[in-house]
Amino acid sequence: MENQKKTRREFVRDTAAAAAGMAVGLSGLAGARAADDKPDTSKILNYNEKMEYRRLGKTNAMVSAIGLGGHSRSNDEERLEVVNRCLDLGINYIDSTGGGELHRDLKALGPRRDKLYLALSETGREPRNPAFRTSTKLLGTLDDALKAANLEHTDLWRITVYEPGGRHTFDECCEVIEALEKAKQQGKARFVGISSHDRRWFKMMIEQFPQLEVVLFPFTTMSKAAPKDGLFAALKKCDVGAFGIKPFAGGSLFSGERDEDLKRARLALRYILHTNTVLPIPGLNNAAEVENVATAMAERKELDVKERAEIQRVSEQMWANLPPRYQWLRDWEHV
Repeated sequence: MENQKKTRREFVRDTAAAAAGMAVGLSGLAGARAADDKPDTSKILNYNEKMEYRRLGKTNAMVSAIGLGGHSRSNDEERLEVVNRCLDLGINYIDSTGGGELHRDLKALGPRRDKLYLALSETGREPRNPAFRTSTKLLGTLDDALKAANLEHTDLWRITVYEPGGRHTFDECCEVIEALEKAKQQGKARFVGISSHDRRWFKMMIEQFPQLEVVLFPFTTMSKAAPKDGLFAALKKCDVGAFGIKPFAGGSLFSGERDEDLKRARLALRYILHTNTVLPIPGLNNAAEVENVATAMAERKELDVKERAEIQRVSEQMWANLPPRYQWLRDWEHV
C-alpha cells in the first residue's frame, strides 16, 4: 500500500510540475490576448456578435458569458427548443450532470453538437460515492458515460466532489487529479476540472494542483469577494476558469409572478457578470427564459443605484426563503 501511495504521489508531483510549466506559457498568451481589443472571432465557437465571450482560464477557450446549466424542469420537446434557441443566441457551453441530462441534451443538439463545449459529470459514480474514490473507478465512470452517449470524448470532464460537511483525504484528492490527468492524456477530455459545494476546500485544490483548469461552484446575488484569503485571487493567480452554478439560488430568488421573475433573473445575471469572476450557467426551462438571457446580455452590466437597492431587497428575500436543502448556499456569501 505504501508503494502504491508513493507512486500515486510521484505521479501527481511530476504531472503538476509539467502543468505548472504549461500554465506559465498560457499566462503569457493570455496577457497578449487581453491587450488585444479585437480577438479573432473566427476562432470563437458558435460566435454571435450580440453575445459576449470570455476566456476560460488556462484552457484558452473563449466561452459565452452565460452558459446553459443542465438542471431544468423542461421535457424533451421544451429542451429541444431551449437548446436550439441558446445556439441561435451564440451560447456555446452546456453543462450536463448525469446520464439522463447528457442523453437528453445530445438528442436536442443533434447535428449541432460541434457548435458548443459540452461538459459532463456523473455525480452518482464520482467521489461523493465512497465506492468511486480511485482513479481507476473514476476513469471507468467516464468510459461508461462516453460509451452510453456514443461519444469519443467530452470537452470538459468535471468531477463532482464532496458536499459541505466533509473533505477528501489528500490521497483521495490525488486520485481525482490522476483520473483527470489520464483522461486528458488519453484524449477523452479536452479540459478537466472539479465541482463542489464546499468553499473551504476549493482554494487548497486550486493552489495545490495546477492540472485543474476549470472549477464550478455556487454564485448567487449575495456572493461577493471575501475580505481576505478568498477564492478570487487564487483563481486569477492560477489562471483557472470558473462557472457559477445556482445563480438563482435554486429558485429561491423568484416570487412566482412571471414578469417579476424574469426581471429578477436579468438583474441577477447582470450582477454576476459585472463581478467579472465567474460565468453563470443557469438552468433554463423554456424559450421565454432563454430570450430573457438575451435581454440581460443587451443591457449594461453595472447596476445603477436603484437597481442595486432592488437586487439587495430581493436577495434578502431569497436568503429568507432558502429551503433547508439549500441552506449551505450561505457559505458562499463570501467567496
